[in-house]
Amino acid sequence: MIHLRGVSKQFEGKRKVTALERLDLHIARGEMVSIVGPSGSGKSTLLNLIGGLDRPSEGEIEIDGEILSALNDDGLTRVRRDKIGFIFQFFNLLPTLTSLENVSLPLHLRGWPRKKIDERARELLELVQLTKRLEHLPDELSGGERQRVAIARALSIFPPILLGDEPTGNLDTHTGKEILKLMHDLHDRLGATVVIVTHDLTVAESCPRTISLRDGNIVGDVRRQPVDQDASPA
Repeated sequence: MIHLRGVSKQFEGKRKVTALERLDLHIARGEMVSIVGPSGSGKSTLLNLIGGLDRPSEGEIEIDGEILSALNDDGLTRVRRDKIGFIFQFFNLLPTLTSLENVSLPLHLRGWPRKKIDERARELLELVQLTKRLEHLPDELSGGERQRVAIARALSIFPPILLGDEPTGNLDTHTGKEILKLMHDLHDRLGATVVIVTHDLTVAESCPRTISLRDGNIVGDVRRQPVDQDASPA
């Protein structure tokens, strides 16, 4: 599903900074993977490259059979639109739109008929347990509810890949656990490939696989049995 071959990324400024250095990485279809590492290790850079938001300086990235380096900007936009859902730390909801309208927006951009858009948006908000918040603006929602709207929007096309950049990082501990459980439930139900960048070890260790970065290199790749999100601690 996701293949990186010899991928490097440098940023030019007063001096050249290497964010990633010749990474080789394979993430299979349907995996749920966390990416961890200290600040500056290259986590967000890696997620942006996988999501087609940036291009590598060297190497090749393949997403669901498509070589991103072979695509022009319109091609990258199509891949992001059709195959990738993004969940960000700060929600990025439009403040003047209701929950229903925020979730509907990507579908309007795809030119779907209004009735089909409304049906899909309501279905997704029901999926994230927000049927009573359809007409609420973001400022009328709690942080957890806003993140649920953001997740519903990311799922609007049922993308095969779901990318989360610190999706619980702006939430209190209890709400973060609720959002984490929701992401696991959606992963189990929809079978999407999920990649989460996080500083939170609870989030990281809940995933069956954790990749550790340091100084732009992969320094660890741990696979574990999935954690039961409904289980109570002993």
